[in-house]
Amino acid sequence: MKVLEFINVSKNFCHNDEVIEVLDEISFNINEGEIVAIVGPSGAGKSTILNLIANLIEPTTGTVNTNGSIGYMFQRDCLFDWRTIYKNITLGLEIKKDNSFDSLKRVDRMLEEYGLDEFKHSFPFQLSGGMRQRAALIRTLAVNPDILLLDEPFAALDYQTKLKVSNDIYNIIKKEYKTTIMVTHDISEAISMADKIIVLSNRPATVKKIYNIKIEEEDPIKKRNNQKFQEYFKEIWDEINNE
Repeated sequence: MKVLEFINVSKNFCHNDEVIEVLDEISFNINEGEIVAIVGPSGAGKSTILNLIANLIEPTTGTVNTNGSIGYMFQRDCLFDWRTIYKNITLGLEIKKDNSFDSLKRVDRMLEEYGLDEFKHSFPFQLSGGMRQRAALIRTLAVNPDILLLDEPFAALDYQTKLKVSNDIYNIIKKEYKTTIMVTHDISEAISMADKIIVLSNRPATVKKIYNIKIEEEDPIKKRNNQKFQEYFKEIWDEINNE
């Protein structure tokens, strides 16, 4: 089932009386349960696409159709240092005034399944960077969104931690069956996690190509050792860098 659709979407911004064209008639579809990565040159408007999906901004022209609620996980974990991990994770439910049994039970289940149950009374500074990212994801999932947006979710992590955390978060997303749109500068990260990769051109961005990733292994780390991984990497690298 189609849960997200961009139809000829353009977006311009005004700065100092100058019109900056960021997106130029972008069109794509995303189906329920897909993990989709958006890659492209710096400044191509990748985060602008997420903000359009989240309805934080409106398109200049064209149409964005979404079918369901949105959860947005930013580059930084944005955990509050004065709240425990449990209080951070349940913040969205608190804002919504949702203290229902089912919602709190879902939080308890995710804490236990994803290795944070024994740390739920700890504070963010007591957790590693990877654990903080897991807590941030569970906080986003606690309100049970239909569509999950990830904006460079691993950029602040060192390489080794990034591999482990991206693997963990991939498994959480798949288990929770969340349609996910992820912005990343890391082509390897995109190939290892995504079912589909949307490649943008330089600004004003157009969709240069959409790749359906077909690699036998499910595990993101194991995918990196597959020959097809190298083939996808070279092709996407060339697509981004040969304008």
